[in-house]
Amino acid sequence: MATATIIDDGSASGSPRSATIGETSTKSGADERRAGWWFSAPFLVLYLAFLVGPAIYGVVMSFSNATTLRPGLGSAAGWANYREVFASSEFWNSMGHTLWFTVLTTPPLVILAFVFAILADRLRHGRGLARFIFFAPYVLPVTSVTLIFTFLYAGEIGLIPTIFTVLGLEPPNLLGETSWAFISVAVLTVWWTIGFNFVVFLAGLQEVPRDVYEAAAVDGAKPGRTLWSVVLPLLRPTIVLVVMLQILASLQVFNQMYLMTGGGPGTSTRPVMEFIYDSGFSDARAGFAAAATMVYFFAVLVISVIWYLLRRPARKGAGG
Repeated sequence: MATATIIDDGSASGSPRSATIGETSTKSGADERRAGWWFSAPFLVLYLAFLVGPAIYGVVMSFSNATTLRPGLGSAAGWANYREVFASSEFWNSMGHTLWFTVLTTPPLVILAFVFAILADRLRHGRGLARFIFFAPYVLPVTSVTLIFTFLYAGEIGLIPTIFTVLGLEPPNLLGETSWAFISVAVLTVWWTIGFNFVVFLAGLQEVPRDVYEAAAVDGAKPGRTLWSVVLPLLRPTIVLVVMLQILASLQVFNQMYLMTGGGPGTSTRPVMEFIYDSGFSDARAGFAAAATMVYFFAVLVISVIWYLLRRPARKGAGG
């Protein structure tokens, strides 16, 4: 007797094989998501413990009379700390100092880094050496950098005042006068941090296809025209990124200003971060310092949002 064997090839919709494949795919996707959460868990724990947690605690502290002289938050202060921050002339003066420092440092750190990156990109040999030379100061600790520039700026034995004296000129008080102190720290900052922007611009330039330059040369475009009409539009995202990062970095100035001038003479060069530091540690007013921090954070956030909104039309235009 002949026996008929039915073989299910799974070709029909809803067949056992189709159901098995669907279940396997769903299970595989769930396993991948579960594995992703497990791999992300260490970072999430550290992020919550050292960033989100302290930020929330800082917000709570800003509504209290907390002090660094005793543990705990102390008594509730309500909005008193915030009202005092907004009424503090010292806080707004330090805000002005920070903005002025940002104006002094952002243009040279963007423009000079871009110019040096273009020059380095044209090198046929030694591009790696140029990258090392510009980036090397950026990895130096701030204490080493301030020691170097203190030697250059020191009133009687500094190299720069000595040069003025040799030339028969009256040496300026580079760290003792407010106007010169801002310029001196700005020069230090440019020398110290220009390497980061330089490397970012150089990486962006190296992503520009060589065919673009060849096509521009075939069309008879001069180097300046090629830079303006071809390179700059292609580098617009990189330029926006560098400008935004540099503004945020300059707004957070603290180390070099604190070590070079201590906010002086008097408090005429004290930035916001040093005002917060002095309020929290020197004056032991942790609650007030936390409120000042939140106000400053909101101000920086507003600047970031405004810059983002101003750049959106340009990006839409560039995207067609």
